[in-house]
Order: sequence, then structure tokens, then C-alpha cells
Amino acid sequence: FLLIIPVIDVPNGRREKMLMLCLSLAVAAQIRVDGTTKNTLEYEIVQVVDTGPILRDMAFSMDHEHLYIMSEKQLTRVPVESCSQHETCSECLGSGDPHCGWCVLHNTCTRKERCERSSEPRRFASEMKQCVRLTVHPNNISVSQYNVLVSNDNPCPIPSAFTCPCNVADPGIQQQEVLQTPLSDHHIVQLQLKSKETGMTFASTSFVFYNCSVHNSCLSCVESPYRCHWCKYRHVCTHDPSSCSFQEGRVKMPEDCPQLLQAEKILVPVEVIKPITLKAKNLPQPQSGQRGYECILNIQGSEQRVPALRFNSSSVQCQNTSYSYEGMEINSLPVELTVVWNGNFNIDNPAQNKVHLYKCGAMRDSCGLCLKADPDFECGWCQGQNQCTLKQHCPAQDSQWLELSSTKGKCTNPKITDINPVTGPREGGTRVTIRGENLGLEFRDIASHVKVAGVECKPLVEGYIPAEQIVCEMGEAKPSQHAGFVEICVAECKPEFMARSSQLYYFMTLTLSDLKPKRGPVSGGTQVTITGNNLNAGSNVIVTFGRQPCLFYRRSTKHIVCNTTASYEGFEKVKVSVRVDKAKIHQELHYEYVEDPTILRIEPEWSIFSGNTPIAVWGTHLDLIQNPQIRAKHGGKEHVNNCEVQNSTEMTCQAPALAVDPNHQSELAERPEEFGFILDNVQSLLILNKTNFTYYPNPIFEVFNPSGILELKPGSPIILKGRNLIPPVAGGNARLNYTVLVGEKPCAVTVSDVQLLCESPNLIGRHKVMARVGGMEFSPGMVYISPDSPLSLPAIVSIAVAGGLLIIFIVAVLIAYKRKSRESDLTLKRLQMQMDNLESRVALECKEGRLREAGWHCVSVDDVWIPFLSHSSSTKPKKTPFLLAQVPGYRQERVEKGLKLFAQLINNKVFLLSFIRTLESQRSFSMRDRGNVASLIMTVLQSKLEYATDVLKQLLADLIDKNLESKNHPKLLLRRTESVAEKMLTNWFTFLLYKFLKECAGEPLFSLFCAIKQQMEKGPIDSITGEARYSLSEDKLIRQQIDYKTLVLSCVNPDNVNSPEIPVKILNCDTITQVKEKILDAIFKNVPCSHRPKAADMDLEWRQASGARMILQDEDITTKIENDWKRLNTLAHYQVPDGSVVALVSKQVTAYNAVNNSTVSRTSASKYENMIRYTGSPDSLRSRTPMITPDLESGVKMWHLVKNHEHGDQKEGDRGSKMVSEIYLTRLLATKGTLQKFVDDLFETIFSTAHRGSALPLAIKYMFDFLDEQADKHNIHDPHVRHTWKSNCLPLRFWVNMIKNPQFVFDIHKNSITDACLSVVAQTFMDSCSTSEHRLGKDSPSNKLLYAKDIPSYKNWVERYYSDIAKMPAISDQDMNAYLAEQSRMHMNEFNTMSALSEIYSYVGKYSEEILGALDQDDQAGKQKLAYKLEQVITLMSIDS
Repeated sequence: FLLIIPVIDVPNGRREKMLMLCLSLAVAAQIRVDGTTKNTLEYEIVQVVDTGPILRDMAFSMDHEHLYIMSEKQLTRVPVESCSQHETCSECLGSGDPHCGWCVLHNTCTRKERCERSSEPRRFASEMKQCVRLTVHPNNISVSQYNVLVSNDNPCPIPSAFTCPCNVADPGIQQQEVLQTPLSDHHIVQLQLKSKETGMTFASTSFVFYNCSVHNSCLSCVESPYRCHWCKYRHVCTHDPSSCSFQEGRVKMPEDCPQLLQAEKILVPVEVIKPITLKAKNLPQPQSGQRGYECILNIQGSEQRVPALRFNSSSVQCQNTSYSYEGMEINSLPVELTVVWNGNFNIDNPAQNKVHLYKCGAMRDSCGLCLKADPDFECGWCQGQNQCTLKQHCPAQDSQWLELSSTKGKCTNPKITDINPVTGPREGGTRVTIRGENLGLEFRDIASHVKVAGVECKPLVEGYIPAEQIVCEMGEAKPSQHAGFVEICVAECKPEFMARSSQLYYFMTLTLSDLKPKRGPVSGGTQVTITGNNLNAGSNVIVTFGRQPCLFYRRSTKHIVCNTTASYEGFEKVKVSVRVDKAKIHQELHYEYVEDPTILRIEPEWSIFSGNTPIAVWGTHLDLIQNPQIRAKHGGKEHVNNCEVQNSTEMTCQAPALAVDPNHQSELAERPEEFGFILDNVQSLLILNKTNFTYYPNPIFEVFNPSGILELKPGSPIILKGRNLIPPVAGGNARLNYTVLVGEKPCAVTVSDVQLLCESPNLIGRHKVMARVGGMEFSPGMVYISPDSPLSLPAIVSIAVAGGLLIIFIVAVLIAYKRKSRESDLTLKRLQMQMDNLESRVALECKEGRLREAGWHCVSVDDVWIPFLSHSSSTKPKKTPFLLAQVPGYRQERVEKGLKLFAQLINNKVFLLSFIRTLESQRSFSMRDRGNVASLIMTVLQSKLEYATDVLKQLLADLIDKNLESKNHPKLLLRRTESVAEKMLTNWFTFLLYKFLKECAGEPLFSLFCAIKQQMEKGPIDSITGEARYSLSEDKLIRQQIDYKTLVLSCVNPDNVNSPEIPVKILNCDTITQVKEKILDAIFKNVPCSHRPKAADMDLEWRQASGARMILQDEDITTKIENDWKRLNTLAHYQVPDGSVVALVSKQVTAYNAVNNSTVSRTSASKYENMIRYTGSPDSLRSRTPMITPDLESGVKMWHLVKNHEHGDQKEGDRGSKMVSEIYLTRLLATKGTLQKFVDDLFETIFSTAHRGSALPLAIKYMFDFLDEQADKHNIHDPHVRHTWKSNCLPLRFWVNMIKNPQFVFDIHKNSITDACLSVVAQTFMDSCSTSEHRLGKDSPSNKLLYAKDIPSYKNWVERYYSDIAKMPAISDQDMNAYLAEQSRMHMNEFNTMSALSEIYSYVGKYSEEILGALDQDDQAGKQKLAYKLEQVITLMSIDS
């Protein structure tokens, strides 16, 4: 080495020596010498040159800032100092570099002459004590405090020339937002001193803002490292103890916190009523207005609340309650226990006390398992019930009850279920495992009573599992003993305590015959297989080769496999010994330890990163190795690959891959950290030190072109471009074995450094090209080789196909012409027959019409039970399925907090009105959205109907103003339902008129529905088209003569087969499904529709007099098919006579008359069910006939009574001409007359101010008065306009919807024909509320003609109704608010308010900018900071969105 000792000036003014010590390994060490040579400090080691020793010739640069250093091949300029690498003052001055000091205001480590104004005091620090340090008093504050004192341990350079910024600007707002996290109660910020002169930070320190309010338990509050106090009676954590309600309510020490004490194991059996008493301390006494104590148990995700009683401050008891959990696979379930008071004030549970629910019978199916249970469970075996239970659940006889503590606590009837092994040597020593039931409860019970095949077997304590398992060691068997059963006695050898196995145990003689291989390396690791007979007998095998153990691996009847260990006695031939239990198998077998394999040479000594290139290996004794492998380790990851032994001196291997990232592979060669071979247990070859095995980068190919397709002529070569195709191995003779496939055929490859030249095989067309090398493959794209032929094969095929199609077309035209001429003749004959049939049908229908006009049918709906829906189901806004939808994650604390804040905004009238107006002004806010928002708002405000009514009145007033300002006709108000206000009005009436519906109007409405249903079912109803013989709707009238007969069937009651049979009236033309529905209506007439069995889930069984039973179905193998029309089966089809006995039975899987083709049957059945249970809206059903779509597989169309006229293949008897359709309208009149009384009753009830003892609902009077006030306000005195406003408000908005959709009120099923009739009644209701005259003519719809004479009377009722309401005394706001408050209280918790809030918030997220803009422009909203509050909600909700 070389020493250079220059003298230099250092920042502190002293002159010191710097010593450069140059080492021979291309590095130099810098050493500072202070004074004598004893005070030396090495402060830096610098890499000077790449390789080689440093020469002694060195020199400084002219400015003494660099040193020139040379090696034999390199000249390097090295800086004397590198101060800039130090980032802090302490690092800079602590490095020991004499050149460096800290430039304070520039906050950098540099030489003194480079620091601006360094000569001035305190601007340049050269000693550690001069570094600027900050101290903050206090070092933490609550988010609600502001004052911070910052002090500097060292005087600043210029006291007035710095500022103190904090990276959290406003303590009042931003800190609180930063701390809104449930994970931490503090946030660390940086306080910095910044120079005004340089603009740079030159000192900083950490500062903590803490927030006590995030703690929700007393212990976590007072154990916080910050100044937090717990308010016991307010259940909050605060930094200000003066904010607590009472002096005694302040808690600072953990021992003063209300908390549960450590309790012994709390055991509670399921389904047993039992109190839970808990010890505690400091339990607060609830104050006035606060609720008492409760226990909350979280059982399998379900929360169960139990009232609790506080005895004093140190004791609380969960009241008598029973608990349960699901499943018998858990015999004891630890359950989280929480004690709360005042609803949600938790009492701390530092001991984590849990309640252990248990079931005696769970996983204790035998007496032994029962009695071995924890004694604290108090479980016992009930012999009478043969189950494990509590004593109080077992019959009273003591003889029936067994428990562990009793003198009779012994289980009888032990049972052996399994023994293992079932064979063993005669010499004994075999450990036999016996499993079963009731095998004793203590080891002494079975200690001396076990025999296996007549031989004593000594039980072992360590293997005994009470009641379940015995492990015993076999004694020696006599030569005469060959096999036998296992016999045990439990405690005493009485019959009831004895057991015998069903399996036999056999004594075997074990023999050896050979072993392979017979030699192996001295280091071991060879897997040796010993062959013989009965080698799987016994329980323990020990194999030794001389003195060395051979590690047992596995065995079977014929083989024992073990792995040799290293021999410490060198190369030798040793004797093989095998012991099974106490039996030593005598057979002369020998194994030879020989010299370990060695590796002499490998070629080549390189591969690529992906490996899998061939390597040839030469060595000695390689044939001894059974599974040779080659390994490479790089970057801490190891890869191995397999080798194949050729002979004792040669083997071939596939190079292992190198662990490099394929996406960031280096372009340089790499050497593995370890490279070697895994040869059994030979450790010396795991790492080869004498090899320089190198890995080169993988070849990289380019794609053909951006399209990935290369077009070539036949015979042209395929060129694959790339790089690294030839590894840069020294000597230049490296070659990789490339394989290139064109399609499935390989091609001859010529390799250069940047491309592969592939002679394309004899192919044409498009083929994928794939290149493979080593362990990688790559496809550069597709190659398209065009043929030399002028016409390509696709062109030839296209011409041939076109010619064939032309010929087929000509033949088809000729056949069609022939068939058309034949059909013309048939059509003439068919028309003549239809005219004759039509004439006879007209005569017959006219005759029947005259008979019916003489006397109408009558229906009876007396003593009908009315299945009302609940308030929440009935008033739930229709077409808004989201009301019960769960908000994803809304239980999370943050989202729930956001929704509660949003609820406060919704309850602010200024915000809600601005919110609704802003939404309605958006073009993308659709009609569906308006209905959704209105329904959701009314749902949220269900608990505050006074406020909701106030908002509704304001919106309606705005709507009236807007309507009149736009100069629309006043009568159009409230008719189109285009605003949120109109939607809210509908929901408002729905909420408030439910009681009136249930007590008054519901009965006539349900009677009308039942009367319509009965009248329709007296005649035929087509189950496919929905048309009926009796109807109020012309569109749903069967316009042809249907022959039918009424039958009375006796139906067996499915709930009680012994009860009298129920007579049911049926038509013989009814389908089987219609019959089932009529039977269900008769049997379950007082059961709601949703609780009845479904017709589709039942089969109709015809019980014939002969005893035979037949399942009747709409479709089966007897169904008739004519000309692609399949007719549904009816009772007439099966020839069921009057008075037959039928029964509804559960759906059968198969029946004798079921359709053989299951696929066709399922398709047709499901299609038919869809047609007769059409679930579209009622409006879509009215005036439409369902399409009869053909079966997709067979092309067959279904029909029942009439065939759909939209199909062209009409047959005689289908719908007649329009010219004679009027002859069927007499049925409309007959039906109308039958239902007249029920329609009158309904209309009279609705349009009466006092009916059946029920007063007029206050909501109607209140809203009508409001509309009159608005009319007076706008000087509207036209009575027709006022009448129209009221009609649009109540009858057309509420009552019409109820009449058309009675399923909104009752639990019923409404079919299409009933819907059509109700629509006619609803239309009549609408016409009755209109003030305009209806002019009727011959082209008027039939439904208007039907009630033309009745409508004037109904109009008089409406006018009288409105007049009576106007004369009634006005309702004061106080009375109305009391009524609304009572309604809110009655239905407080029937709606999911959180879910509705979440749905409303989705519109805030969609239109947040517009809503915030509107709030900013509103003066009242600005005063209340509503925009800021909404932004808080958006922030809370967006975190988990």
C-alpha cells in the first residue's frame, strides 16, 4: 500500500492531516489524523479503479479538490470529499470528514467556502452541538386545541428570519378530517422552521394531534398515552374532563372503569331457561331518561338481546332466557358476551368472558362419550331415551340415568368397531389399536381384561382414549394359536360389560427373499426394496444394514422399502437385519457400501436463463444413483432439473433454469451462486467449486409484422429475426438446438446471430409458426403460403356451391307452383263449408242469448274471509323493489355515520326542497327516477309524517304555480304524474288510507273481486289465450260456441284424509291445471294465496271405483295432436264422470301416462306454465292475447278452447267473421247485470263521507281543503277545475290503482281475465269522476256502452261526495299533526330507513356537482352551511364506495 499525507485546513480553523491509504485491491481508505498519530479516524473507503492494484504515482489537482490515481490500465480522478451524500446535520458532522460542515439555512452538507455567508455567526456548523434542534411544548395536543410553543435549543442565525409552517394548515378543520380513522387515535405531522431568506426548511420535528373521541370504551380511553378522560354517564372519551356530566362520572384510571371481572367458565345448556350472573365493578346507575342494562350474545352471527338486572355496582345478571345454536357437529360453542346499558353503552370486558353454550347430545352418540364429557356440563346418559342429555330431560326413574359421579356410572354394552393391525407375528410385541364405544372411562377399567385371538394383550396408558380407543401390546402366541377374535371386559366380566370384535386377528410367519439394489454409495440415500411374504404384519418395522439403520419408508404384503443412511465404517459389505415387533426375520441378505460418485467434467459449461439445454456429464460410479438431479441457485431461489444415467461414467442432464425475472432479464451473462448435483445423499457434489458454469440471456424473437401474418410463395424461406440467438461463449462455437414448426411440420433451420432461416415445408394456406429452444417457446405469428393455381381452392368450392344452390332453387319453384294450384281448389271447398257452419252458429247463439236475457246468473260471496296484507306490504310503494334491498357494507361504522348525517340533511326542509328541485331540473332525471326518489323520501320520512306533509304541500304549491305560469290548462294539474310532488302525493295517500281500506273500503272491493272470479269460472276459460265465455271485456270474450257440462267432483282433503270429501264444481272442458286451481280455492278458501300449495307442485289423482288410480296431466302421451296443433288435456279428454273422487297429491317424478320424451315434456310444460301465469304488469295484459309460440324442437303449437287467430292455418270453428261478432255481446250484458250490485256497493262506499260507521279519513278532507286554498289563492273559481283537481288528486291517483290491482291490498292471485274485467270497472270509475260529457255512438268501445246508463248516477254520487267534504268543518293544523304523529308512531319500524337513505344518496353521487352548486346559490342553505355538510357526507360515503 501507499501513504499520502497532505496538510489541509478544516472548518473549525485547525490544520489537520488527511491520510490516503491505498490498498492493492482497487480501493482507497481515507483517514483523518488529529494531532499525534494515535488520534486517527477512518471515515471513508472509496472504490478507485475497476480491477488491479493502485500505483504509487498520485497527484492533487491544481485546486486541491481532486486526487489523480492510476492503475496499470486506468487513470481515475477522485474527489477529495463527498459531503453532499450526507442529508442531515448529525450525519454530516458525525461522518468525521474534516472537509465537511453543515450550511444551516441551506440545509445541506458542504465545504465551508461553498456555504453563503459562512463567516457570519451560526450560519455554518462544524460541531455536533451547533446543529439546530427543535423542542415543542406540549409535544401533543387534542384536535380541538390550538396553542403550540416552539422553542429552539440553539439560537437561530437570524431570529426574525424564519417561519414555522405545519403540514396541517388549519387545526380546526383539517386535523379533524385527518383523524377520522377508526385505526388510530393520533396523527403525526411535521413542524418545520423555514428560512425566509433561502425559502428552505432547516429544522423540523414531529408533532402529534390526538383525538380522544375515537375511543368507544373506557379502558382504551384511559389507557391511551394521551390526556384522555372517560365520561361514565355520557359514554364518551374527551380531553376535557370538565365536559363530563357529574364529578363522579369522570374516570382517569383503568381500575375506575366500569368493567366485567374475570369469571369462571360460564356454561349454559341450550334450550334451558337459565340466568347468567356476572361479577363487575364500577357499574354506573342509569340516570333519568337512560335505559337499563342488557346482555348481547352473538350466536353464529345472530345477535340475541336479553334484559339484564343491575344488583349493585359490582354485579349484573342476564335474566332467565334460553339459547340455542344450529348444528349437532359442535358440542360446545363459545359465544361473545357483551353487557350494555342505555341501548349501546358497552361495559368493558377485559377478561374476554364468554358464554359457552353446549349440547349434551352433540357428538356424544354413545354412553361412554357422554360420561367422559366435562363434569361441569352435568351431562348423563338417559338409558330410556338412549341419548346423552341433562337429568331434567330424562324420565324420573333413577335407574334410567347414568352420570360419572354416581355409583352406577358405568356404561353397558361396549362395542368394538375396528382393530388395526389385523395380523402380527407369533413372537408378540405388536401394538394393536382397538376402537369402539363404551370402552371404559378410566384406564383401570380395561387394564387387565383384553385378549386378542386368545392371547393376553397388555393395554398401554399412553394409547388409551377413554370410551373410544385401547392400544395394547401383544404377548407371545403358542404354535397352536392361528387366529381369533378380540375380546374385552370393561371393569368386570359380566355379559353386559363384555365385547367381542367382528374382525379376526391372524398370527403370521414373516419371510425374506431378496433385496434391490444390492449396493449403494457410502453417503447413503439409496432407496432399497426388500421382498418377502407377509411383510405388512405387525405394527413396527426396524431395518438395519450392519450397524446403520435403514429409514423405513413404506411396506406392503410383499415389500419393505427403506432409505439407507451414511456408513461410518467405510466401504464394506454388511448383513441386512429386519425386525417386526419382537420377531427377527432370519434370512442371509447382504448390502455393499461402495465409493461415492464423483463428477470429473461437464460439457458445455453454459446455458441460457430458461435452461433445458443438454449437458453431458462424466464421472465415476454414476450408475449407483437412482434419481440424479442437477441444481442451480441464484438470488436465493433454487431450480433443479432431471438427469439420465447412461452408464457408470456418463449421464446426460437438462440444464436447470436460472431464477431471473423474465420481464426484466439482464442483457449480461450471469453466474449462479451455487451449481451442483443432487445425487442421493452425496453432500460433496451439491456445490461444484471447480466449474465456471455461465448463463446467457434468452434468445428474443420479433413478430413478423403488426398484423402477425407473413405472406409467402411456395418454396420461399421463413426468416425469424431476433437477438441473442447465438450465446457469446468464448471460442465462438456455441450452438443452441432450435426447433421451428410450421403448423405441425418441422423445418430445417439455419442459425445466425440475428436471424433463423427456415426452409418452409411443402404446405399451402395459413399456418402458425412456433420456435422452441431450451425451456422456452415463442410464436412470431402466422404464415400464409399462397398456392400457384390461378383459382384458389375456396374459389373452386364457392363456384360449385353456387351452381348447386341454383339448381335447388329452380326445383323448389316448380314444386311450390304445383302445391299452390292444389291449395286453391281446397280453399274454395273450405269456404263453402265455413259459410254453412257460420249460419248454424249464429242461430244457436241468438237462441241462447234470448234464454239468458230472461234471467241473469247470480253469485254468492257471503261469509268470505278477507286476506289483508300487512301495512308494510300493502303501503310499500309498488315498482320500487329497492326498499328492502341491503346497502352494501352500510353496517360499517363510517358508512352508517355518513347515512345518519345525510338523514339529518333530508330532515332539513331547505335542503330537501333544493335537492328535489335540482334533480327535477336535470335532463337525465327520468320518470322512473322521479318515482323512485318520491317513494324513497316518503319511506325515510314515514316516522315524521308532519314534516313530510309540510314538504309535500310546498312542492304541490310550487307545482300549481309552475302549471299556471306556463299557461297550461288548469285541468291538466296532477294528471300526468311527471313530478316528484305527484309521486309523493300518491305515496302519502297510500300511507294514510290503509286503515280506511282495511276497516271500510276493503270489504266491497274484495267482494267485487270474488264475484268477478266466480262469474268468470261459471263458464269456460281458455287457459292459453285467457278468453272466457263470461266477461266484461270484449277483448277477452270467446266468440264461438263451446260445448261444456258442469261436474261435481268429490275431493279428498289433503290435510286430513279421514275428513269428509269436499264437493267442488268443475267444468268438463277445464284443463287439469284449472281443475287443480278450483280445488285449491275450495279447500283453502280461508287461507292466503301465498300460504297455499301451488298447483304446479301438486298432481291430480283420479281414484276410480275399481280401485285404480290415474294421474291426470295437461300433457302426456295421450295428448291429441292435429296438424301441428296440440290440445291441452281436459276432464272430457279423460272421460271423468260426474261425482268422481279425486285427490291432490304431491308432484310425482314420473307417471305411467307421462310423456316418454322427457325433453319435449319439460319444454312444453314450462312454456305452458309461463303462458297461464303471465307476470307482466296488468296494463300489458289488458286487450292483448298471448302469442302461442311453437315448440322449438317439434314445431307443435298449443291450444285449449280456441286457436289463436294470428296463425294462418285456421280450421273450421275458429273465430268467425267480424260481421256477426255482435251476437256474442249479450254475454257482456249478462255478466254486467250479475256484477252490478257489487260495483254499486264499492262506488257507494268510496263516494260516501260516512259509511258503515267509519268516518271520512282526515287526510282526504285536509288535502281537498288545501287544493281549495290554492284555487282561491290563484283566483280560480271554475267549479269544473276544482272538481278535476280533486279527482286527479285522489280517485284517479289512488282508488283507480286499488281497483285495478287488488293484489296490492289482499293476498290473492289475479289472472288475466279477472284483470280485464277490473280494468273495465276502473275505466267506469274514471268516467264517473270526469266533468265532461261522454258522447256515445255505434263505434264507441263496448266497455263504455255497458255502463253508459249508470255513469250519470255515479257522477251525481261524486259531486255530492265533494260537496259534503267541502261542508265539513276544517281540520286544524294541530289536529292534523296529532293524527300524523299517531300514524308515524304506529308504523315506526316497518321500513328499512338505512336502505332507503342509501338509495337516495346514489342520486347525490350522480348529481353531486349540480346539488352543491344549487346549495351554494341558496342564501338560506349558505347560512346553515348545508353545502359543507353535504360535502362531509360525500367524503364519508366515498371512502367505502
